[in-house]
Amino acid sequence: MKPAISVIAFDVNETLSDMSPMSKRFGEVGAPAEMAKLWFATLLRDGFALAASGENGSFAAIGADVLRGLLTGVELKCSVDEAVDHVMGGMNGLGVHPDVTDGIKALAAAGFRLITLSNGSAQIAEKLFSEAGIRDAFESLLSVEDAPVWKPARASYEYASAAAGVDLAGMLLVAVHPWDIHGAARAGLRTVWLNRTGGSYPGYFDAPELTVTSLTELPDALAAAN
Repeated sequence: MKPAISVIAFDVNETLSDMSPMSKRFGEVGAPAEMAKLWFATLLRDGFALAASGENGSFAAIGADVLRGLLTGVELKCSVDEAVDHVMGGMNGLGVHPDVTDGIKALAAAGFRLITLSNGSAQIAEKLFSEAGIRDAFESLLSVEDAPVWKPARASYEYASAAAGVDLAGMLLVAVHPWDIHGAARAGLRTVWLNRTGGSYPGYFDAPELTVTSLTELPDALAAAN
């Protein structure tokens, strides 16, 4: 029998925050709007490479350097430095997905302890949740900035477990990214894949215990599973 879940850890970027407005930021500086997805994927790739070599890079620093490289040679409406500042500034102005506020409030009301575990900044999460009116629902906002390495390395989940004072098996990770689900499962956490896009889950990763398409589905899904 699996141990009861006491702490739910949430990924932040794309899982709770709606990053679609970042495309507009690229367009505003004269870059292709679709470059936003390439930028984020490249940022994650390089962060993972550092984690694989035992280093912990800064999300903002990696993001800015990746962006500078992608924008080099693009016919911009401003200087590259101005474009980088404008695009990166968009991370501070994001909102949550429409289902997040009600979903988080329902999970908190159900008695779960809620935390975040983000590869991004805790300060950005603080602003994001405060503006959404759900900051009080979270016990703590954890970032890998204070962990040995980024997710999906095991040490990042162990950091969250130690910070929350709970065994890995008593934690549940909720994320939209299959690589995060895989890493958490390998570390011993229970997992929920938030499938916002209707896509298929990669067969080469450990499968999630539960799959939901909206955070508002999660309280009932957890109740049915336990």
